[in-house]
Amino acid sequence: METQATAARYESLDAIRGVAVMGILAMNIVAFALPFSAYVNPLAGGPVGGLDLATWFFNFVFVDSKMRGLFSMLFGASTLLVIQSAQASGRSAAGSHYSRMVWLAIFGLIHFYFIWFGDILFLYAICGLILFAFRNLSAKALVIWAVAFFIVALLILGSGWLMFALAEAGKLPPEAMAQVRDDLARMNADMGPGSPGYAKEIAVHLGSYGSIVGEKLGPKATEPFVQALMFLWETMGLMLIGMALFKARMLTGEWEAARYRKWALAGFLIAIPPLVALGCYQYASGFSAVSTFGASLSLSMPFDVIMTIGWSALIMLLIKTVSSDAVRARLAATGRMAFTNYLTTSIVMTTIFYGYGLGLFGSVGRTALYLFCFGMWAAMLLWSKPWLDRFNYGPLEWIWRSLSRLSPQPMRKTAPPQ
Repeated sequence: METQATAARYESLDAIRGVAVMGILAMNIVAFALPFSAYVNPLAGGPVGGLDLATWFFNFVFVDSKMRGLFSMLFGASTLLVIQSAQASGRSAAGSHYSRMVWLAIFGLIHFYFIWFGDILFLYAICGLILFAFRNLSAKALVIWAVAFFIVALLILGSGWLMFALAEAGKLPPEAMAQVRDDLARMNADMGPGSPGYAKEIAVHLGSYGSIVGEKLGPKATEPFVQALMFLWETMGLMLIGMALFKARMLTGEWEAARYRKWALAGFLIAIPPLVALGCYQYASGFSAVSTFGASLSLSMPFDVIMTIGWSALIMLLIKTVSSDAVRARLAATGRMAFTNYLTTSIVMTTIFYGYGLGLFGSVGRTALYLFCFGMWAAMLLWSKPWLDRFNYGPLEWIWRSLSRLSPQPMRKTAPPQ
């Protein structure tokens, strides 16, 4: 039987997962409502006002990659929970885990092709297939492996940035320059200020549902697989950090408040100065494609990871010391329904912004988008707990669990015996 202490630890983990699923929308809202180049480059569509530029700068330093990182860390921690639960109930840990990952990959592909291109579930499923091999390692060993994965990610993405930076400065040998010239031109077209593809992408997303799906089933059909290969290394590192922090009892809320405070301060104080410097580097370059590529995908990575850990410590500190029981319960319910809330957010936001819905794509400024973000946060917090008061799982969690176990799971809660 689960003890009250165990239940409390799981509530802390669920609560921080709730913050993560809400936080990931803070950056995804830009990709829902604007061409993807605007996600990394605030000038992709042309000049913007000072408030939108300030919003981009704040997000780059404090939000972008950090909330995705937090979500990835929580996935790693939750993987250990699922494995432990399977073992405790006498089921095959490997069978349970791999069945869940296969179905998650299928959900991810459905999400990408038929709902929203910014899917992260397929990448998580691919990482999950590898993650099982690390389940029995100590926290220290997990951190060592995580660092190794981060180094590979930095080498892959950092070498690409360095090559483009040298090409832009005209410092590559002529034969090498000839090889990267077309790639550099393509990157400038896709990610540079005043991106030529900006208006085209708006037109695509203001089209019919069939035309949007057709674009993803046609020219972009391989994107989930390419993205998985590109971002597997960083994501694996983040998931392994999550597993390590779970084993170290950090993500279960068992540390003293002073220790969480120390980790939060260290994470932010170490990460903020270089991230501010990278934001200034992009601004000073006029948000060239090379600077946004380098700063967003490679140079910021070590500091994003450090701040992500700082965020996890800060959130856990607030959950332990500031939040009321009611707030904590709302966050925990939102986290227990993270899968449902994540996919529901995609359905709601694409319906608001895409052509087959309200057709607002490309017409709302970066700062004003947070009105939609706050509204969706409120919806998650309002509906998750009443649902879980009546049912054992969120709707999509129930489908995922039932498919993984090849048997319908009990959905409605039964009344306790009198």
